Amino acid sequence: MKGYRTIQGESTASYEIQRSRFITHAKHAESEEAAREFIAQQKKTYFDARHNCSAWVLGATGDKQKSNDDGEPGGTAGNPILEAIKKNNLTDLVVVVTRYFGGIKLGAGGLIRAYGHAAVLGIEAADIITMTPYLREKLTCDYTLFNTIDHFLRKKKLRIEDTSYAEHVTMTLLLPPEETQSILDELTDLTAAQCNFEEEGELLVPVPVP
Repeated sequence: MKGYRTIQGESTASYEIQRSRFITHAKHAESEEAAREFIAQQKKTYFDARHNCSAWVLGATGDKQKSNDDGEPGGTAGNPILEAIKKNNLTDLVVVVTRYFGGIKLGAGGLIRAYGHAAVLGIEAADIITMTPYLREKLTCDYTLFNTIDHFLRKKKLRIEDTSYAEHVTMTLLLPPEETQSILDELTDLTAAQCNFEEEGELLVPVPVP
């Protein structure tokens, strides 16, 4: 399983140049249907704008890509938005840049720079996360060992997804794949092999990008 970068939720940004106003909306999307719905929503919201240009990149490998100039000269709007997404190494993301024309033409080069800058502003305003692979390990131990194990896990700043209390304590841990074996070895030594482990597969966990 390979990780990837995306954004969490939705972000907005705006700026003005030569009396044209550009409004950017970026949103996390995991399917073409979700991306199309978001674009349609922005077009409905900004129905009085001259253009609602857009681009998306989808899939863990970013293999699904599309851009739309929405009436601007070919290649001057959708593609710069798409390039902004790609240069930031993001996927599962749709960006819509709305333009209110101010009466002064920007020219092809000016449009490319304006739409690209608007897209970058929207991305910079977003909460970027890395979907990071973790292994889910179920740890079962007696209550007498719980405080020792809990202290170890918190000292190591390891992720505890869930803890249940029944006849024994069961903790579901999320561990970095490359560190899992060494962590389990340490726990085994710490408890004199008095705890049990059960691997429950790999999953992607959102980790904020500083």
